[in-house]
Amino acid sequence: PWCTSRPAPTTPSIAAQRRSPIRSVHAWNAWSGASPTVVGPWRPRDQARGRRKRQIGDGSGYVTRLPHPSGEVPSASTLVVPVEDVCLVNPSRRRTTGMSSFARAIASVPTRCPGVRGPEPSRAVPGSGHVPVSVPGTRFSSATGRPAWKHDRHGSSCAAAVSGRCSRGFFKRNLGGTVPRAIVDASTTHNDEDRSPESPTRFRSVNTTSSKETRSANAAASDETHETHPPSQTIRVDFLVIGSGISGLSYALEASKNGRVAIVTKDAAYEGSTHYAQGGISAVIAQNDTVEAHVLDTNVAGDFLCDPSAVDVVCREGPAAVKRLVDFGTQFTRSENGELHLAREGGHSEKRIVHADDMTGKEVERALLQSAVASANITFYEHHLVRDLVTSSTVVCDRDGTEVSCDEVTRCVGAEVTRRRDGARLTFLAPCTLLAAGGAGQLFPSTTNPSVSTGDGVAMAVRAGACVANMEFYQFHPTSLYTGVGGAKKRKNDENAFLVTEAVRGHGGRLFDAPTGGTRFMEKYDTRMELAPRDVVARAIDREIKAAVGANKKAACVWLDVTHLDGAETLKNFPGIAKELLLRGIDITKQRVPVTPAAHYLCGGVSTDLNGQTTVEGLFACGENAYTGVHGANRLASNSLLEAAVFANRAVFASVERLELFGEQLAPTLDAVQASVERNERELLAAQRKRSRGIERHEGDDPMDKQSEEPKQFAFDDEQVWTRKIREKTQAVMWSAAGIVRETESLLAAELELEQLLRTCEFEMMRSFNGGGLRGFEVRNLLVTGLCVLRSAASRKESRGLHYVLDHPVKVETERRPTLVTPKDTEKYGRAPVISLVAKMNDDVDEAVIVSAGGAGAPAR
Repeated sequence: PWCTSRPAPTTPSIAAQRRSPIRSVHAWNAWSGASPTVVGPWRPRDQARGRRKRQIGDGSGYVTRLPHPSGEVPSASTLVVPVEDVCLVNPSRRRTTGMSSFARAIASVPTRCPGVRGPEPSRAVPGSGHVPVSVPGTRFSSATGRPAWKHDRHGSSCAAAVSGRCSRGFFKRNLGGTVPRAIVDASTTHNDEDRSPESPTRFRSVNTTSSKETRSANAAASDETHETHPPSQTIRVDFLVIGSGISGLSYALEASKNGRVAIVTKDAAYEGSTHYAQGGISAVIAQNDTVEAHVLDTNVAGDFLCDPSAVDVVCREGPAAVKRLVDFGTQFTRSENGELHLAREGGHSEKRIVHADDMTGKEVERALLQSAVASANITFYEHHLVRDLVTSSTVVCDRDGTEVSCDEVTRCVGAEVTRRRDGARLTFLAPCTLLAAGGAGQLFPSTTNPSVSTGDGVAMAVRAGACVANMEFYQFHPTSLYTGVGGAKKRKNDENAFLVTEAVRGHGGRLFDAPTGGTRFMEKYDTRMELAPRDVVARAIDREIKAAVGANKKAACVWLDVTHLDGAETLKNFPGIAKELLLRGIDITKQRVPVTPAAHYLCGGVSTDLNGQTTVEGLFACGENAYTGVHGANRLASNSLLEAAVFANRAVFASVERLELFGEQLAPTLDAVQASVERNERELLAAQRKRSRGIERHEGDDPMDKQSEEPKQFAFDDEQVWTRKIREKTQAVMWSAAGIVRETESLLAAELELEQLLRTCEFEMMRSFNGGGLRGFEVRNLLVTGLCVLRSAASRKESRGLHYVLDHPVKVETERRPTLVTPKDTEKYGRAPVISLVAKMNDDVDEAVIVSAGGAGAPAR
């Protein structure tokens, strides 16, 4: 048994505390300095249940009153808990037993970890628009509906970290007999071994059906109508943020000073590209550096397709953005004199990369998440998929009903969301919505992006009628780890490409065409050698690999060499990379590293102005899913986190101004939209109930049982055969036609092929009960984003930056302009639901009053 009754040391060692602050009642005793009260006797039925009698202290059977370390007694001081349920997380086996009552008893116990615990969220008030919260008395709630416990995963959500680890008996006792599916509880693409308790993993993750009252009501309704569909819900906030990376969190933290913020993210809050960013953030910090030099480096890397105004903004406001991150608690690497340590990467003329060793993104994400937890105005909705944005348009009529005018402006008023745990439909309504949903690396078979990067932000904006720009410029990082024949060892069969940061070449790394000896080939392609911009290095490596394949060489890769540098210095600067490579059988100080290009970053995206405002009113965008004009035809190394931080801050000012100027005017619009959405949901629920009544159930079936009829409606995360086939086909088509080297004919043929795949995808989604589930919506988003990439690439009649096409191998000055994809171009890719509002003119004053709202139609081709 892994919950032992061995007495713990009087004072646990630091190492023991890092492994687990509490491992048994005695460990609690040693840690808190106070003994629990033990009572009995042992019950015969416990023996029948297979439980083992335990001797704890001078009694056995039950434990009551677990004091705080401060000596205070929790509110549930009379709680009686079976000793079996006192067992907590065992770090080595990473599982828990059922501990609902115990968790509630000690939910308010302060953690030994540094960090801030925000105030308890308030209870939901039906119809008030207040954001719902978890079980009263618990600090957090997991995606499965049970109280989440402290889990030692660095930078992760405790809701994700303990998901699906309760026994079936726990759910039988506490959740009405339902055993939910386990949601993804760790990164599906990267292993993360840091589980120290210093990590701030406390989130206000909400679960809208976690309270006992709600569960009872739902069970009663389900029994009465034989209805197993979870109820829908409408949530009103001031700011809706889609995504939880650096841009989304930076925006949320500033916006929370002016209103309520909901952060909706389809996986754990930490899971995104920010968490895996290695290099750093470029900013003019050094005395000998200048803004003008940074501007020039950015324009040169972007092949002079950058927007001059946007580049000037991001370079000038960069130092202030870094300072804000430091104020939020980001611990960057510092020199011996205490100043920020600055590194140099490819394309930069000076040392200006602020970093946290070689795990900058992970540290930035940790600090921002910790700060967001401390805000009472921010609520996280983890494991919630945004299906589409909700938009509205208004028709103004006179008193007789004659149309006076049609408001052609499309307004974004929120988003349609599905809770992955049970498929519940939620609608978020807000005057200001921020798209910060990351990139689309999953368009290609090899990518450094995590599995959540499926082009959601771009696709949703396109269906909402927004313009996108420069989608043809997809950056392939030159040096991702090669794990094919003759390369490094794989750790997982389905793993994504491991990134070897640009900073390794900036540190002095060299590229060779052989594992030993060989030629340093970059001198054939650029005088800047390994410090050339990424597009130059990626094309050079691609050419060398094709030559090696043609010569029947064993490994289809090139080799990155740092063995000529001081080994101790290399390990000091790149500890994370060195550790990962060592696990794969490569000692970076003694061996060359096999590398190959992989899809890395989308330089285009949803077109915005300098304040993050898109062409759809009320919709803002920043981060990788946005096109601000900074990156041009190719992104300069370490400019991505910088751009996200700078433009998130600018988007906040524009959003707050919109809220202050038009908040009261938008209230009737949001009220009408809410009424329309709730009416549509009632009609949908009635149709589902009607279908449920027509299903013949076997005698004795429990509608709450997992094995009841229609189990597929809860399997929202399950991958269906058609989603996997379409996804694999999409990736193959994109790599063949829109990879590092392209041809116009292939691009046009690929566009036709993806259009056909999109029609097939939509047909399958309509046939599926839940729209194909998570994977179905992701595949649709990949197809829409891929079509934008292909359309943009086929329309550019030159080679510039990341876009190299054999038909037009040289740059053309008349083509030096952004490639815009307008709503007219993307209308055939589908449209998001639009709420049509009817406003009636008021005879007494010159204004229109909204009197009704039309239904929101399904996305139509």
